[in-house]
Amino acid sequence: MTQSLDALWAKVHAQKTRIPSLYGDIDFDVTPERFTDDIHIRSTLPAHFAKKYRPGILQDKEKVERARAYTLLGDTVADAYAALMPEYSFRGLITMLKKACDEGLDAVPDAPQELKDFIHAMEATPDWVDMDLVREGARLSRNQMVNLAPYVIRGAFVATFMNKYSGLPMAITGTLANESVNQRINETASFFTTATLPGALERFGPGFKAAAMVRLMHSMVRFNIIKRCTPDKGGLWDPAIYGIPIPQVDQMPAGTMPAYLTAFKAMRKGRKHFTRNERAIVELSRYQCFLLGLPEDLLPADAPAIIDTMLTYSGTLREGYDDDTCGELTRATMSVYRPKDDKLISKVHNRVERSFSKVFFTQAFLGKNDKSKAKEMGVEPHLLDYALFTLGNLFVMPRLIAYRTLQDIPVANKIADKILVRRIKALLVDYGHAEYTTDASQYTPTTNESPA
Repeated sequence: MTQSLDALWAKVHAQKTRIPSLYGDIDFDVTPERFTDDIHIRSTLPAHFAKKYRPGILQDKEKVERARAYTLLGDTVADAYAALMPEYSFRGLITMLKKACDEGLDAVPDAPQELKDFIHAMEATPDWVDMDLVREGARLSRNQMVNLAPYVIRGAFVATFMNKYSGLPMAITGTLANESVNQRINETASFFTTATLPGALERFGPGFKAAAMVRLMHSMVRFNIIKRCTPDKGGLWDPAIYGIPIPQVDQMPAGTMPAYLTAFKAMRKGRKHFTRNERAIVELSRYQCFLLGLPEDLLPADAPAIIDTMLTYSGTLREGYDDDTCGELTRATMSVYRPKDDKLISKVHNRVERSFSKVFFTQAFLGKNDKSKAKEMGVEPHLLDYALFTLGNLFVMPRLIAYRTLQDIPVANKIADKILVRRIKALLVDYGHAEYTTDASQYTPTTNESPA
């Protein structure tokens, strides 16, 4: 159930008194520069979308005010737990959280209340989640995770760097180094891939634990940036400009991307309602995002509302491309060598995957008519990229279609599913063990240093 606007703002302001060690110096009455409701100021909406949709978005004052509030809202339960770092240490918090996820809260001696609140919040599956559909969504998504995701994950990762206001935390945390970029890509891929395994999102499943670890990592980033990287400490992070690091709303685009693409496909076909299979994909996305701490307000269930929520986010986030932040992150991501070995087949795969991601990124996130943005970011596909994208599709599409067909055939679907599960487990080995941690010693707090 959607909470009232007054209740939402009360929750935003309560962060200051609930977690004073983290938010005590943040003025939640100040709208950060990153947010804009001025039609004359360009937002992150691509030009053709902005012309068509933005005037209507900005005319809905309550919707805009909700977007403003969510710009200033962190993850209250995970933030409260992360704020215990001075008392329990970085490693101590991670150890307790892992144990609570694996064995339950009773297995953690003298568990702090903040940990209990964190776990209880994740355990409290809301009524609006249909777990049977979540399981079906995971089954259907295994095909994409095996046969498509490895070719587009780099492009999807680049999408998080399109804006300096939302992308700066990645630069501050040292993600520009090639090894770190690869680790973050693999962790992102690992999280979404793990979530599609049978039972992964159940209380003691690996997906539940991964979601908890992702939330703690983001909260630790908030804690370290606010405590170490503000202007009074010679740092880059000015709350008056950027607000709070990684507000929950910034996690919505990545978390709900499968739901958004499904909704966009349905609307393009003239449908406002989902088929059962589409509904299952959307429900998986919604439940994953719930585990990541996103509120129901940001996780609508029907196609028009999903599109509208994403457009509102993009239509109120100020356009801001900074080459030192966005450009460097993009170049680091596109140039990194992803395979673990230097075999010829691995080199070929890396080259095809890089071009595939480039084309996918421009088509999925920029649109065919926004070539200037792709050029500015350094990801404009060239003739060779399109050729390799076509070549890659000759490999990817037949497998996607074949498994999608088998998933609807009795008996054959069980055999196909066993193969997909086996291949997912092999992919997870290839992605490596996901730590979902952030090392404050690698941060770049000052304006004169370039991230390591």
